[in-house]
Amino acid sequence: MIEFQPVRLEDRATIERFTMSSDITNCDLSFSNMYCWQEVYHSAWAVVDGFLVIRFQIDGGERLGYMQPVGEGDCARIIPALREDAHAHGQRLRIVGLTDQGRDMIRNMHIGQFAFESDRALEDYVYAADDLRNLPGRRYQPKRNHINRFTAEYPDYRYEELTPDRFQACMELEREWRQVHEGHTSELCAEQRAMQRGFAHFAELGMTGGCIYVGDRMVAFTYGSAVNDHTFDTHVEKADTEYDGAFTIINCLFARHLPERFTLINREEDLGIEGLRRAKLSYHPVVIQHKYLAIHLHPDELECKRLWTTCFGDEEQFVDSFLIRYYSRRRMLCIERDGGMAAMLHLLPFESELGRTTYIYGVATAPEHRGEGLATELMREAMRLIEERGDDAALLIPSPGEEWLRDFYGRFGFEGRTPVEFVTKDGFDFGTGNAADDLAMFWQRRPEQQRPERLRCLWNGK
Repeated sequence: MIEFQPVRLEDRATIERFTMSSDITNCDLSFSNMYCWQEVYHSAWAVVDGFLVIRFQIDGGERLGYMQPVGEGDCARIIPALREDAHAHGQRLRIVGLTDQGRDMIRNMHIGQFAFESDRALEDYVYAADDLRNLPGRRYQPKRNHINRFTAEYPDYRYEELTPDRFQACMELEREWRQVHEGHTSELCAEQRAMQRGFAHFAELGMTGGCIYVGDRMVAFTYGSAVNDHTFDTHVEKADTEYDGAFTIINCLFARHLPERFTLINREEDLGIEGLRRAKLSYHPVVIQHKYLAIHLHPDELECKRLWTTCFGDEEQFVDSFLIRYYSRRRMLCIERDGGMAAMLHLLPFESELGRTTYIYGVATAPEHRGEGLATELMREAMRLIEERGDDAALLIPSPGEEWLRDFYGRFGFEGRTPVEFVTKDGFDFGTGNAADDLAMFWQRRPEQQRPERLRCLWNGK
C-alpha cells in the first residue's frame, strides 16, 4: 500500500511544487480546493516514483478515487502501484479528473484495460483571462451593456479587495443566496463549510478575492487561488440577485485585479444545472476541460466489451459509457467457450405503463459460435428468470433490417412493433441510435392487458 497522508496546511509547498509547474488546469488540483473540501472528500497525498498522487473519497462515500498523477513524463507507468493500493482497500482502481492527454497515456500503455468517460456536468470552463478582463468585441456586447446599466443605476458602487473584516458579510450574503437556491441544499451546505474553512486560513492558502459594495451594502463577492503558474481558479462567486448586473461586474473587475501572469481563468463546472450552464457558456470559454473517469475493468467487463464491439460495431465511447453507468454482472447472462465469452444478454430493470418491465438488451453471439443455439439457451434462461421473479412485462428491440429476428423472438412469446422511449437521468440511449427504429417486441404476463400505442420506460436500477 502507498503511504498517503491527509492534506494539511503545511503540505502546501510540497504539493504546489508539482501542481504549479504543471499544464493541468483542473480546478480539483488547486491546493485550496483540496484543503477547503477536506471534510467532504478526505483528500490525501503521496509521492510515487516522482509523481504527486491525490486520493480521495468519491462524493464523500466509501469509494476511493485517484486524481491524475502530476509529474514529469508519462504518468501511466505508476498505474500498477495505484491499482495495488485500490485492491488493498478491496476496490477497483478509479482515476478521476483525467485530461485528454492523461487519458491517452493510460489508454496507450494499458491497452483495453480501462473504460473512460467524461461527465459533461463536471467539466471545467476555462477562459482567456483577457476576455474576462476586457469583454472585447461584439460577442461580449451584452455583458458590457449589463455593466453599463449597473453603473448607471448604482453610481455609488465600489470595488474592494476581499479582506478578513469582510468575511462575515460574505457569509451573510451567501446565506441569502443559498435560500434562493434551496433545490441544491446538500451541495450548498457543503460549500458553506468549505467557505468557512477557506476564510479561516485565507492568507495561508494563498487566496485572493474582491467584492462590490453599493453604499454600505455588499452586493457581490468572489475569491479563488492559483491552479498553476498561469491559471487562476475562481472558487466562489455570489451576488445579490436583486442588484441586476452584480454578477457581471464582479466577474469583470475581479479578473482585472488579478496579476497579469494569469492568462487563463478556470470558473469550474456547472453541475448539470441548466441556468448555470447557460451563464458559463455566455462568457465564451476557450476550452471546456474534459475530466475523464477511468475505471479498471474486471475480466467479465473486458469480455463483455470485446464481444459487444465485435458483434455490434459500436464506438468504444458508447460501450465504455454502458459499462461505467449501467453494467452489472448480476444482470448479465452469458455462456463461455474456449476460455472466453461466446454469448451474452443483459436484463435491465425499467418501469413502464405495463408495470415492472425487463429490457432484454445487447443479445450477442460471437461469430465463431453462431449456429450453436447459444442465443436460444440464453433466451430460455432469461424468460425463466423473468417469470420466476414476477415481472409484468419484458421487451426487446430486434436489430433494424434483421426481420428473421422477429421470428426468432416470437418463439419466446414476443410480439408487436411498439414505439418505445427509454428515460434515464443521464439521457443514455438504450435504443438503436435512431428513434424511428426503436420498435419493441413485448412479452406480457397478462396478455389481455392493453398495450399503449407508445411505451415509456423509466430506468429502475441502482
